[in-house]
Amino acid sequence: MKRLAFAPLFLCLVSAASAQTQPRYNDFPVAVLQGLDKVTARVSTFEAPVGEDVSFGSLHIVTRTCKKRPPEETPESAAFLEIYDQKPGEQAQTLFSGWMFASSPALNPLHHAVYDVWVIDCKKAG
Repeated sequence: MKRLAFAPLFLCLVSAASAQTQPRYNDFPVAVLQGLDKVTARVSTFEAPVGEDVSFGSLHIVTRTCKKRPPEETPESAAFLEIYDQKPGEQAQTLFSGWMFASSPALNPLHHAVYDVWVIDCKKAG
């Protein structure tokens, strides 16, 4: 019986400790992306404001959110992106919908024959 009396206290301490170890992220209005055109071997850096459609070649990229850890924590930027391929005369095809992380671009990459896109950073507008 005495063990059960300590169970709620133990659960409170564990949940408080795990809450403190969760990294914090701040929201930013602009994702900084890089794209590679595999045909021309050109790398382009461009900005994708949250909620706006940005084009890169035949791709249309919509950033839904961009989050970045504060400077006092381990560096990380992440963006939730939706990427569509719009070829002339055809209907747009969804290629990617998910999180991309700046520190691990290969974790959740875009699979496309001609283009690669990855997250570099999140920043304030302007």
